[in-house]
Amino acid sequence: MDDAAKIRTLVDAYAHCADRRDAEGQKSLFTEDTHFVVYMDGQGSEPTQVLDGREALTPVFEDLNRYQATMHFNGQSTIALDGDRATGESYCVAHHLFTDDGERKLMVAWLRYGDTFAKVDDAWLFAERNLYVDWTETRPSR
Repeated sequence: MDDAAKIRTLVDAYAHCADRRDAEGQKSLFTEDTHFVVYMDGQGSEPTQVLDGREALTPVFEDLNRYQATMHFNGQSTIALDGDRATGESYCVAHHLFTDDGERKLMVAWLRYGDTFAKVDDAWLFAERNLYVDWTETRPSR
């Protein structure tokens, strides 16, 4: 498998771990000194959350437990390789199922990730991940 395919596998593993509530597995996809930034109002807005270091990711990933189920569906992505470093952008549509006042609801988030990857011991990891929430929609679900 070439490096670009390994990076795409990393991006998909992130979504898989999120949907399986595997916070430890999800954290293992990041470098020890990772930098993770969330922009709830999309690119160009002020960060709503800035996390440094792999262990700082625990509460973010465990927060998914408030949903009954999630499904992250990855779309197109770009990857630019530069030796043992790479950058990329990937798109994701994330579905979050929950119950509010006895009513089942679905929150759908349209996301983009701006990533910096690092090759460590022949494995690609996230060195930096910027999560941009482009928009969300919440609606009743059956």
